[in-house]
Amino acid sequence: MADNISALIQDGKFVTQTASQISLSKESSKGASSLDKDAFLQLLVAQMKHQDPLEPTDNTEYISQLATFSELEEMQNMTAGMTFQRAGALVGQEVVCKTTNQVTGNTEYVSGIVDYVVYENNKAYLSINESLYSMDDVHQVIDPEYKAAYELGKKFASTIASLPGVQDLTLEYEDAISTLRSTYDGMNPYQKSFLSEDIVTLLGEYEAKIKELKLAGDA
Repeated sequence: MADNISALIQDGKFVTQTASQISLSKESSKGASSLDKDAFLQLLVAQMKHQDPLEPTDNTEYISQLATFSELEEMQNMTAGMTFQRAGALVGQEVVCKTTNQVTGNTEYVSGIVDYVVYENNKAYLSINESLYSMDDVHQVIDPEYKAAYELGKKFASTIASLPGVQDLTLEYEDAISTLRSTYDGMNPYQKSFLSEDIVTLLGEYEAKIKELKLAGDA
């Protein structure tokens, strides 16, 4: 557990890092330990300066090393460009980010609308609820149609659950049952797929009970 805890100590007190601070600090550490173009060229120059003058390194080898590094750098730039494009496309959409609580070590999920994107250290960060999260933290992108269907199904099921049992039903619930039927009939197949067969069956039982009560009243 101790390995999963990352906190700062200021004035003798623990200060928990925010998700954005953690993401940025990880990338900064990664960047500091990686070999960038300038560092590679410095090493190449140093290698040339300190080579054995009696057995100098073939120039072809230097050219090959530089070409290999250039290819790697180009691939990294292409990957970063694709990441930036994907991040930009998420603006205005609802996403779920998977993060680790730096105090407890527990996995947590943060959801919200992506307000804007920040590019730093060749990485993309999404602004969600006024905090920054790395693109690497994105766990799920919520489709608007899925969310609407889910919320509609949840509300429908909740309304059904608030009704009394079928045998305890009275005519005062006729309008509620009628509204549920209208709502169900107005759903498209995708929205209906969020309702269990038991719920649909129960709606039919309520309707049958209302019909029975009305017949008994008329008699």
